[in-house]
Formats: sequence, C-alpha cells, structure tokens
Amino acid sequence: MKGEAAIVVPAGVHDALGRPLRDLRLSVIEACNFRCPYCMPAEQVPEGYGFDAASRLSFDEIETLVRGFVQAGVSKLRLTGGEPLLRKRLPELVARLAAIDGLTDIALTTNGSLLAPQARALREAGLHRVTVSLDALDPMLFRNLSGGRGEVADVLRGIDAATAAGFAPVKLNCVVQRGINEGEVLPLVAFARAHGHIIRFIEYMDVGTCNGWRRERVVPSAELRDRIHSQWPLRPLDAQYRGEVASRYGFADGVGEVGFVSSVSEPFCGDCHRARVSADGQLYTCLFAGTGHDLRAVLPQGADALARHLEGRWSRRTDRYSELRGQAKAPRKHVEMYLVGG
Repeated sequence: MKGEAAIVVPAGVHDALGRPLRDLRLSVIEACNFRCPYCMPAEQVPEGYGFDAASRLSFDEIETLVRGFVQAGVSKLRLTGGEPLLRKRLPELVARLAAIDGLTDIALTTNGSLLAPQARALREAGLHRVTVSLDALDPMLFRNLSGGRGEVADVLRGIDAATAAGFAPVKLNCVVQRGINEGEVLPLVAFARAHGHIIRFIEYMDVGTCNGWRRERVVPSAELRDRIHSQWPLRPLDAQYRGEVASRYGFADGVGEVGFVSSVSEPFCGDCHRARVSADGQLYTCLFAGTGHDLRAVLPQGADALARHLEGRWSRRTDRYSELRGQAKAPRKHVEMYLVGG
C-alpha cells in the first residue's frame, strides 16, 4: 500500500509462524526468598526448594548456552529466577556474559530485596538494565503479597542503590489483582513519577498450576489505563522494537512513562520472539508451555552444536497460548512461573 514502509524480516532462525528468536530469558536459580501467592505460594513449594547447586547449570554451562543462543540469533538476555540475586557470585557470571560478541543487552529481573549490596558490582560487571517487581508500597500489604517474607523498605533501598549505580531509569513491575492490590496503582504511578522510574502494570496471568488463578481477578490494562489517565493524562508511545511486550504511554506533562503488559486481554503471541531456559537447562518456547526440552545434554558439544540444535527446535515452534486461551476443553498443565522467571 502506498506510503507504508516495507517490512524487513531479520536474518536468523524463524519458527513455524515466522517469528524470529531474538530474546532469551534465563533462570539462574529456582530458589526464592519470597513466597508470592501468584508465583511461588508457600503451601505449594517446600522450604529450601531450589537451593541444590548440583541441579542447576554451572557458569561454564551458562556461558556455552548463551553463546549458542547468540549464534542462533539472540541479542537480548534477561537473567531471572526464582530470585537471581540468590545465585552466588552473580556479578562474575554477568562479566563473563557481557564479553560475548553479539549480545547487546543484558537485563536482570529481581524482587529487589537483595539488590542494595550488589547493584554497583552488577553495573561494573556489565549489566545494562534492572527491573524490580513491586506489587505494593503499603508495608503490610507488601509483606502479605511476599508470603510474609519481604519488607518493602528493603526493596526501596535496592531501587535507590540501583539508581545510584547508574541503572536509571529502573523499571518497576506490578502484577495487579482485583480486590487485592488494585488500590496501589495510583500510589505506584506517583512514586515512579517522583523518582524517575518506569512503571509497568502486568495483567494477572494463568502461569503455572499452583497459584489458583481465576479470570475474575484480572484487571484489564484498559481499565488501569483509564484510571491513570484520569489522574495524569497519557499519550501513546511508539514501540521501541517489534515484539515489545509492553504497550507504552508517556505522561502528557512529560514526566515519565507507564507501560501495560496485557497477555490476557490483548494477547501478543504473533510477535513473540522469546525463549526461556530454566536453571537446570530446560528450554521452554512459551511462558505457558507444559513441558520443556533438555539442553544440558547438548552443552558438552559446544556452542556451535547448541546453535544448530536450537535452530531445529525453534523452527518447529507453534506456541500461541494466549491467543487460544479459553478454547481448551480441559485445563492444561503450565510450567511454574518460578522456574522460568515470568
């Protein structure tokens, strides 16, 4: 059509629906010091879970794995958990990964409670960006939402330390559940605006099988957007790249940005270019996948062999669960969020 720019299809492996492999989300540990009910409820996950070092990939294995993914087309890496800051010597791992040619962006998602003493070392090691999960500012509500394990003051200290270390703007992620923390939305926006952070609101998703997900607890992004707009007028922002997860809005007064991740109400499967690997080396080609595919056995053959293996595996990918949600006649098993970092 006249006036439309030609679509440039990037080189590299594509799945069965034409989606490239560009983004790797890698869990470095399955353990977490929180027990958030929508992710890792205490009544479902035993104490001490995920601390068995023998079950997780070593730093050497992780480096080989990331090199293989880069050869297959990945340029962006996000380190997740569990809680990734529980992984010992994490800055050392970041430094090794930052030296890989072709990897242009390394980010970390954390609950922030352990961030304050590690933020500067992570920055100096080569970490580019930090995202902190923050579901409430109210201390009592925050503690309840962390399963009685976390203090919001620790997280706020971590956010301040990340800012001081040069990670500004820090991204804040909030999973909104109706009747639980939707009253925190406007305070969180005000906090982000006052401190120069970017806030993103995530629709409560049916990830995993242990969080008791119910659709009536989902607060659609459009509802939140209208609520925020009534307080601080918003204007839509262009996507920074094709397949960006969040729909971005700037504040009309120029003070900051807010984003919405709408997997339930506005699925974005058509542009999904993300692979996920658990701490023990299982590849999941969708956040809602039921089973993984073992990559650990391929790692001794080196990065080249892994890249070839990934190309074959990714080319058969057909996942688009969020677009098909509700069509299944029976509930299906999903990988737990704490295994792949959301």
